[in-house]
Amino acid sequence: MRLRSPFLHGLAPLEVNDLVAAATPKRFRANSVVISQEQPANHMFMLTSGRARFFFITEGGDKLLLHWIMPGEIFGGIALAAERNSYFVSTEMLKDGTALVWDYRTIRGYLTRYPRLLDNALTISISYSALFLTRHVALSCHDARQRLAQVLITLARAIGQATQEGIELYVTNEELATTSAVTVFTASRLLNEWQRQGALAKSRGKILLRFPERLFPRGTLTTRPQLSISPPARE
Repeated sequence: MRLRSPFLHGLAPLEVNDLVAAATPKRFRANSVVISQEQPANHMFMLTSGRARFFFITEGGDKLLLHWIMPGEIFGGIALAAERNSYFVSTEMLKDGTALVWDYRTIRGYLTRYPRLLDNALTISISYSALFLTRHVALSCHDARQRLAQVLITLARAIGQATQEGIELYVTNEELATTSAVTVFTASRLLNEWQRQGALAKSRGKILLRFPERLFPRGTLTTRPQLSISPPARE
């Protein structure tokens, strides 16, 4: 299997082939919900093509966008736990794509066969904890401009596609507003301001990030934001 995945890190090729052979490949359409919060966590998934994201529905019915998922990343990882649980969040497809799917008993059995998988799962969990801690700090200490700028930088690293003119992001004003905890009006106002400054160019459902350092107020940025953008994954 050529797909690079943090969950498969450190496994020998034969071990990867064994694990992949035990999964069921499935195809999912864009905008489809693959798993829903509070459903029994009976399966774990690894995205192999396309794009997806986590979201959470509040008691009031609001949809909170949490994290974008790229090929090689897993979701439904709560199925790795020893006790049967329910999914904490939902996962939806943003583009047509495929995933490898393991049922609960199968993936639990592989944790015993290949203990490295448990170490990898723990590392992934720690990275998510660090991500949400960063977001909590941003909500507590940063203003709307800083939060939205940081979201753009984070998304550029996660889902950006490098072009000759900059980094393309397929994201709407509404999605940016939700992720940054600002109003759509505030997100639109800041994006328009950054466009006038030449930091980015926006069109319907897409943003071209040209000069990320211009997103931050002058004097608040000591180093240029480092954006390491890999070529788009083959799908």
